This record gives sequence, structure tokens and C-alpha cells, in this order.
Amino acid sequence: MGDPFQLKDEGNKHFQAGDIDKAIECYTKAISLCQDKKVLAVIHRNRSACYLKKEKYSNAASDASKAIDVDAADIKALYRRCQALEKLGKLDMAFKDVQRCATIEPKNKTFLETLRRLGAEIQSKLKTTFSTDSRVQNMFDILLDEEPEKDKKEKAANNLIVLSREDAGAERIFQNNGVPLLLNMIEKGKPEMILAAIRTLSGMCTGHKARTMAIIHMVGIDKLCSIMALENEEIALATCNLFQCINDSLTGGDKREYGKEESLVLDASKDLKTILLSLLEMVGSKKVSGHGRDQALNLLSKNVPRKGKKEPDNSRTLFTVDHGLKKILKVCGQVPELPDQLPLTENTQLIASVLLNRLYDDFTCDPERNNFRDICDEYIKSKIDPNDMDKTIHAINVISGLLQGPFEVGNALVGRQGIMEMMVALCGSEREVDQMVAVEALIHASTKMNRASFIITNGVSMLKDIYKKTKNEKIKIRSLVGLCKLGSAGGDDYSLRQFAEGSTEKLAKQCRKWLCNPMIDTKTRKWAVEGLAYLTNDADVKDDFVEDEQALKAMFELAKSQDKTIIYAVACTLVNCTNTYEKKEIIPELVQLAKFSKQHVPEQHPKDKKDFIEKRVKRLLKAGVTSALAVMVKADSSILTDQTKEMLSRVFLALSEDPKDRGIIVAHGGGKALIPLALEGTEAGKVKASHALAKIASISNPEIAFPGERVYEVVRPLVNLLHADRDGIQNFEALRGLTNFAGFSEKLRTKIVKENALPDIESYMFEEHEEIRQAATECMCNLVTCKDVQERYLEDGNDKLKLLVLLCGEDDDKLQIAAAGALAMLTAAQKKLCTKMTLVTVQWLEILQRLCLHTNPMIQHRGLVTVNNMLNSDDGELAKKLIESELLEIMSVIGKAADNPKRQDAIDAARLCLVKAMDLGLIKPFSTPS
Repeated sequence: MGDPFQLKDEGNKHFQAGDIDKAIECYTKAISLCQDKKVLAVIHRNRSACYLKKEKYSNAASDASKAIDVDAADIKALYRRCQALEKLGKLDMAFKDVQRCATIEPKNKTFLETLRRLGAEIQSKLKTTFSTDSRVQNMFDILLDEEPEKDKKEKAANNLIVLSREDAGAERIFQNNGVPLLLNMIEKGKPEMILAAIRTLSGMCTGHKARTMAIIHMVGIDKLCSIMALENEEIALATCNLFQCINDSLTGGDKREYGKEESLVLDASKDLKTILLSLLEMVGSKKVSGHGRDQALNLLSKNVPRKGKKEPDNSRTLFTVDHGLKKILKVCGQVPELPDQLPLTENTQLIASVLLNRLYDDFTCDPERNNFRDICDEYIKSKIDPNDMDKTIHAINVISGLLQGPFEVGNALVGRQGIMEMMVALCGSEREVDQMVAVEALIHASTKMNRASFIITNGVSMLKDIYKKTKNEKIKIRSLVGLCKLGSAGGDDYSLRQFAEGSTEKLAKQCRKWLCNPMIDTKTRKWAVEGLAYLTNDADVKDDFVEDEQALKAMFELAKSQDKTIIYAVACTLVNCTNTYEKKEIIPELVQLAKFSKQHVPEQHPKDKKDFIEKRVKRLLKAGVTSALAVMVKADSSILTDQTKEMLSRVFLALSEDPKDRGIIVAHGGGKALIPLALEGTEAGKVKASHALAKIASISNPEIAFPGERVYEVVRPLVNLLHADRDGIQNFEALRGLTNFAGFSEKLRTKIVKENALPDIESYMFEEHEEIRQAATECMCNLVTCKDVQERYLEDGNDKLKLLVLLCGEDDDKLQIAAAGALAMLTAAQKKLCTKMTLVTVQWLEILQRLCLHTNPMIQHRGLVTVNNMLNSDDGELAKKLIESELLEIMSVIGKAADNPKRQDAIDAARLCLVKAMDLGLIKPFSTPS
């Protein structure tokens, strides 16, 4: 065995001679023999220098670290590790080492130069690392690499999606050959990769016509359709969103100017037509999954009919009818129980019916409607075949679809000779599927009273017979729903009962029994809710139903399920239970006239009175109705029709009537759910939802009721309720909601001003109704801290300030508090208003004195603050005028009063006024003889 000291010296000699390999050999032997820590550290440091020469930087860094472990101030080891780390690309770690070197030897030029150079390199690298190009490339490297773990890939995919949503990021992805890379991700077939690629493409296509057209041609519309056709709901939805982004960009959503590029992106009509044809092809294709078909129908429903009747061009609708109506009818006619049917979801056929209805509503003249009816009639005739029952029930199912869509067309077809007889014959068929389809058609056909009366005459006994004889629960429940619907043909008119006393309660009891049976499938239990939707017109039925908490919860669970076709029935049931349907006002004189002329007079059920309705609302809230409504609002846009939205809005309004219940509604997500209902749908529905929002906004903490940015979306619905054509109670609740918001943050005040609410609020300050006038003044009091509002009061030629001063002189304490508060804040913020206030009305001084003498300490305090503002306004004449008036005596009495916690604010304000008057030399300090 050799001597470590001798081996170290030999190594040094070899190093100086340039024989690095021999030096490493000697140092390695010395390390294995040496026991002295300090000597060992020196040998490691020396070997580190050898590894640097050999460009073995990892080994050099490792040896230097071992030397530093022994002596943290070993300057040679630190610098050698710095050199090694720099070569390894670990610039931040190398920078730390040389920084320590420079601290130990602050005048060493080598260390200072290295420190400067590394600092510049790090800045440059950071710039490059965080540049969009680099970020995009890094994301692609991770996504296309087979090695990285799943979490890392998912993070990279999400980052790429975020990058694509910024125009700079989207352009970089596109320019850096991103589309082929995204196609590669799609080809790999992993769902998370396909999703990431589709969502990234959506970002790239948003708001940029030229890039969108380029992407369409690179990816191909057929390719996109094949992705949407996959049996994966999330991918189908993401691809649907991509198609929507493409449509919006190509149809004018993109407002940017392209200059010379304009010719390249001018005409997108060919691409739009190709997309439309491809979607229609998807509707009737067996290769398309149920989710893909749903999204194709949704896209057609959203983009084909005109946005408004004022648009003259409905050519897309006419084109769709000519090229795709039969395909849509084919979807309506599918009978899942039969073999060789199209893949469907629970929602597909209802979405198809909604699309048919929207197309029919988009027609502009009778020839267009007649053409639609003729195509439907021809299609149904072609399917009716006495020798092929499968084709025949397909035709009957198409009629069911039309009855749920453009009812006028379906009703006309049912009235054709032989159709009703065929439905009756199918009810008597031995095949259960025939009975099921026929009973459903009968249910949908009996929507109108005249049709219902025909079926009552011809079909009730038949439905009863099916109900009694069949052992199939699915048919039994449908026939029961048919009876329910016929039994409720009189609506909520107590005097128009179709069946004997107690019959509807029995039917409802059976419906509730099925509804609560978890052994029955969701699609069948849905029909139990359909039955209740009709039967709850009867007040006895709705009262029994809300007492059955198990049945309520079962209905709410169904409303949250994947099958969204149930939403309309649930909404109808809830509207009936809360009595929020549109009711015609019954004028007593007309009732007497009707009785005299022996006409029918509607009667109200005793259980439809206010106290019964309130009890039902409480039961619904207890059973969890709010969370069910919140889920229903998020449903697919095609299924959630404007009519359904209106019903949900009506229910929300009834639930929020009692202030004590509003906290429960907020806690279960009701505040958030109301926002889309207030912004979209029928005019009546938007007003009802806005009113419910106003009720919640008036007493809730905005941050809790509408978390995040949502609170700013609530302002517009509240402002819309201020219009003169709304009810007084709606105006009042909206003003209270805006008052609460205006007192919360400057950003909300600015939003209220931007929504042009000020003219309406100001007009309500003139209102004769005391509560509305008070609410408007309170709202203005909270808004006056906003500079835009102050500017309005500074403007000449209006009576805004005069009104505020005069309102301070009213006898209503609450009104005075609000008006005096607004005046105090305005005069504090704008000194010019102190002088202007004396010019708008001769009563200003009298009103100010009355405020300062008021028995209510809040009003008195506000009056004295206004006086103090006027004394501080730099208007010497005004200050002199105030002190020469009786105000001096009033302030002296208040200021000299003993401290009193109840009136302390007013006393302190009076004392401030007196101090200011002394500072101005208008009064002398009060002194006592020595």
C-alpha cells in the first residue's frame, strides 16, 4: 500500500507535466488510502481540476462538492465547481458559487468578470425560456415524448391550451408547424391527447378568419367530423366547441383588418357549406356515436336558424330542410328496442325535435311551411307498411318527435285519415314495443284540449285496458301517464275535472311509487315525472307530492342524471307546485256577467291560496330543490329551451320570495345559476330571473352570493329591471340590489355607471312612491364616491344637486339619512359643490339648519359634516355666511355638550366646525377669567 501524501505529490507532478490521466490515477489511489479529512478535501479539489481538463464536468462538480463539504470557504473548490456547473448548463447554481467566491475575495477580477458574464447569460436564458416560442416548443417536446409521466403531460397539454387562447401564443403554435404536431397527437389516439389537441385548435381558431381557414384545410372537415363521431362525450363536446369557434370566425366574429391578406380570407361560404353538409351527413350516419350525433344536432340548432327575425336571409334553414330534413326525421323515428338502429343517447331524439321546431319557426312564408309539412308527410307515408310493423312504428315515432317539436305539423299529421286508427291498433298489438311507441304517441298527441277530448272519447278505455293487462312496467307507466295527461286537461280549473273525485290522487300516488323505485330504469322513471307534471295541476295532488320528501328527492336526483329529456317535466311540476304559471286576473264583474250568461267560470282550489303555496315552497327548499335547479340550468343548450328557462326562472322567483330562504338558495348555487337565466331566454323569463337576482342581491354579501367575476354579470340584469315598463316591486328590489353592490367596491360602482343606470336611478329619486324614492336615493348615496357620478353633479343646467338638497328637507328619516349622506360625501369630494349648493335653492340654509337640529343623531351628524365641508371649501364668503347664521349657535350648543356615546359623532363634527371657524378667524376662542 502506498502513502497518500506521496501519491498526492505524484499526482501534482503529473498534472503540471500535462499527464492528466496519470494524475487522476494517483489522486484516486490517494483518496482510497487517506484518513485525514482536510488532506482528503485537497485531493478531491485537485482531482476536480483534472476532470475539468478532461471535460468530465459531472465528476469535476462532484469532487469539488466533497472538498466544499469539509471547508465551505474553499475558494478554489468553489470556483472549480462553478466552472463545472456552467458547462453542465446549471447557470443559477454556478452563479451562486462564484458569488460566494467574490464575497470572499471582492477584488478578484476573474471572479467579478465571471459573475457579470453568468448574470447576463442567466437573464438571456430566462428571456428565451419564457418567450412564447420556447414555451410552445417545450410543450410539444413533452407531449410528443413517450417517456414523461402522465401528470407532466397533462400539465403540458393544459399549458398549450392556455397559450392558444392568447393571439401571440396561437400564432406561434401555428407558425412553429403546430398543426401537424397537433394532428400527430390526435393520431396517437389517447383521449387526453386528443382533447388537448382539439382544445388548442379551438383557441387558435377563435377570432382569426385567416388562421381558421388555413387550419380547416390542413386538418380537413371530414377529419374533424370523424373525431366528433368518437364514442367519448368529452371529445365530442370539445370538437363541437371547435366547430362553433370555426363558425364564429368565418361568419363575422373576426373584426380584424387584414390589408393585403384580405383576398385570401374574403369568401368562407364554401367552407361553411361543406361544414353544414358534413354535419347533416353525421346526423343520419350509423358510424357516428350518440354523443357525436347530439353535438351535430346542437351545432345545426345553434347556427342554422337566424339569430333574429329582423335578419332577412333564412337560406341556411331552407338548405338544411332540402338536404337534411329526412335525416333528422330518421333520428326522431328510431326505436332503441329494435335491432339495427342508429346509436343514440337519452337526449338525442329530444334534441332532434327541438331542431325541427327551430327550423319551422325560422320560415318566413306559408309555401316554406307547406314544403316542410309535405316532406314530413311524404316521409311518414313511405314508412307505413301494414306488412312491416318495424317500419310502421318508426313512422309513428316520427310523429311523436314532431309533436314534441313543431306541434302544428305533428298535430296535422295525426289528424290525417288512418293515423289515429293505426295508433289505436298498435295499442292492441301483442308486441310490447308496438304498444310502447303507440302509447307515447297518444300522450304527445293529447296536448291540445280539442285533441284530448277526442282521445278521452276514444282512447281512455283503451289506455285503462293496457294499464290493467300489461305486465311490462315500461308500458304500464306510459299508459298511466296518458291517463294522467287526459285527467289534467282542465289545467288548474277546479271546476273542470275530467275524472271522478279522487281519481287524479290515485294516479299521482302510483306515479310517486314508480318514481321512488330504484329498481326501475331512469328512462322509465322519467315517465312518472311526466305524469306528475300533468297531475300537479290539481292542488290536492301537488300538496300530497310536496309532503312526500322521498318522492321529491327522487325527482331531483333524476333531474341531475345524464338523461336531460326529463328537465321540462321537472320544470312543469315545480311551476305547478309553486303556482308560478301565468294566471289571468279574474275580474269579479266579469265573473258575475259570465254566470248570468251561463258561461263557464274558472274556480280556484282552496289549496291554491297563498299560505298553502308558501308551505309548499318551504318543503321544496328542504328537499334540495335549489341544487337540482342549478344542475338543470347547466344542461345542453338545445334541450334547455327558452320556454324551459322561463319556467325555471319562475320557480327561482317563488323560492326567493321569503328573505329567510335566500341564504339557502345562495348556499346551494342558486345565485350563480340565475345569471344565465337573466341574460338569455324569453323576455318574461329574463325579467323573472332578474327579479330573483335582485331579491338575493339586496340582502346578500356579493362576494359570497356571486363569487369571483360573476358579480359583475349581475349588474346588467338589475339595471334592466329599472325600466319604466317594469313593476314597482321590480324597480324597488333592483334599486336595493344595486345599493348593496354600490356600497361594496369601486369596481362595482364603475360597472353600474357603465351600464347606464344613473338616468334611471335619478328618475326614481323623483318617484311619488316613498319606498322607491328612498331606495333610489340610498343607491345614489352609495354611488356618489364614484368620480363619474360627481362629474354629473358638477355639470351645469340640471337639477340633480337641487333635488338632493330638497330631499334632505323631507320628513322621512330614512330618506333624509340617504340624501344627507350623499350631500356630505359630494361636498367632501368636490369643493365646487359647496358653493353650487347655495345657488340651486334659496332653502339651502334652512334645510341645513334643520339637519343640524335633527333629533336623529345620524341625520344630525351628516348635516354637521356638510357644514364642515363648506367651511373647508376655500370660499371665504360662504364660510362667513354660515357663521353669521343661526348655525353658529346650533354648533356651539352641540359642541359644548358633554360626551355622549349615542351622539358622539355629531358632537365631534360640531367641534371640528368650531375649530375651523376659529382657524378662519370668524370666531374667537372662548376663554374663562383666571
